[in-house]
Amino acid sequence: MTESDDPATPSAAETSTDAALFVESRNTGGPALESAGLYALLVDSVLDYAIFALDPNGYILSWNAGARRIKGYEPGEIIGKHFSVFYPPEKIAERFPEYELREAARTGRFEDEGWRLRKDGTRFWANVVITALRDSAGQLVGYAKVTRDLTERRASEETLRQSEERFRLIVQSVRDYAIFMLDAKGRVATWNEGAERIKGYRAEEIIGKHFSVFYPEVDRRRGKPDWELDVAERDGRFEDEGWRLRKDGSRFWANVVITALFSQSGKLIGFTKVTRDLTERRAAEERAIGDARRIAAAEASSKVKSEFLATLSHELRTPLNAVGGYAELLEVGVAGDVNERQREYLQRIRESQHHLLRLINDLLNYSRVEAGHVNYDIGRVPLHEVLDRALLMVTPQALAKQIEIVHGPCDESAVAVADAAKVEQIALNLLSNAVKFTPNGGRVSARCESTHDEVSLAVVDTGPGVPVERREDVFEPFVQLGRTLRAPQEGTGLGLAISRDLARAMNGDLVLHGPPGGGAHFTLTLPRSEQ
Repeated sequence: MTESDDPATPSAAETSTDAALFVESRNTGGPALESAGLYALLVDSVLDYAIFALDPNGYILSWNAGARRIKGYEPGEIIGKHFSVFYPPEKIAERFPEYELREAARTGRFEDEGWRLRKDGTRFWANVVITALRDSAGQLVGYAKVTRDLTERRASEETLRQSEERFRLIVQSVRDYAIFMLDAKGRVATWNEGAERIKGYRAEEIIGKHFSVFYPEVDRRRGKPDWELDVAERDGRFEDEGWRLRKDGSRFWANVVITALFSQSGKLIGFTKVTRDLTERRAAEERAIGDARRIAAAEASSKVKSEFLATLSHELRTPLNAVGGYAELLEVGVAGDVNERQREYLQRIRESQHHLLRLINDLLNYSRVEAGHVNYDIGRVPLHEVLDRALLMVTPQALAKQIEIVHGPCDESAVAVADAAKVEQIALNLLSNAVKFTPNGGRVSARCESTHDEVSLAVVDTGPGVPVERREDVFEPFVQLGRTLRAPQEGTGLGLAISRDLARAMNGDLVLHGPPGGGAHFTLTLPRSEQ
């Protein structure tokens, strides 16, 4: 603002003269003169505040060292000018300097914070206090103006505000945790998105209510919510896991952390509460515990069963061996001559005794395999040699049923890394089953092959085969497909179960394939020997 802006405004020269007269009228007399001079020296030496006087129209009358430092003007450059030079254009456009003076004159004092200008045009954030000065008659004679540069403080406050805003936005947007504040009485003060998702309340529904609404009735009757706040206030923090309630009344398993908030003076001002829904994790842990218990029970049951079968097999073999021994003694005539009819009966006794021993041996072998008590002598096993020996043992059974045995091809390079006795046991079981289930006049073929990293031995028959949906069942213990009271099958149904367990223990496998109704096709695979 200049003199040309307002014709009624006195000139700078007139203002300076009036100010000089004003100062002179208040600086007469000895002690008063000394006091006024001391006060002027005090004001002029202040560096942290711009302290200067304005006449009733806003023209500058004085200028201290703090004003020079903060605003950049020397006294000769600024005294006599209107104080509006310190205001940004937008404030001048809205006539804010004149408003400040009017308010100060009306109420005696005006305070404001806002942007102001230095001499070089840069802005600084200022705290401004304008005080109206009146003489003894109450006449307005001017204003005292004190300005403080708060730019650094405002920058710190703005940084803090932005940090708090970012933190608020982060907390507000978290969905996996319910994060909210309670006042010192336990009433909900804030509410984030995660709290709405987990607990079901919208902010306007829950803010102001006591947080005990999240607890089951039994916990509320026991005073648990208030007890948690007491512990948090005493120890600074409280953590718990337990059932909590959603808005719809459903329960969820929650992990809860309550942290007490204190003022600088140590007064409790509230609590932060972080809640996480652990319902799914708890259910998974309970399932895992249940599974572990079932596995332990199954293992214990299996161990008892294996021990029972081993004991039973041992106890049965002793009398059966005695039966066989005495039958053989009677047959050779130790107790006297034996006629043909008696010899036939003794032969049936011995056949039955051998059959029972085979069954008992199967039970004993199965119990050992299942209990993991089988030892393996791993080495090179030529499959063609295994096949030769196994076929030699089943040939009499095949001839009795007029079954054709097809041997091979069997490449001599098909050498497995396995236990020779166990491989022969598997081969003999496969061939015996094939002969047993193949009708008279049928065919059983056996061959072996070699690939890059494994060898295989296949046994194929022309029997009835196995339905696709039952192929895994034949490897289950005590299962014999096709067994009925009218069509019984010899054996315990353990042979294939034992054979596959032995194969897998030697890093191989035993599988059944082939079209239903087209015979059974078993393949034993084993690791291939490099040498």
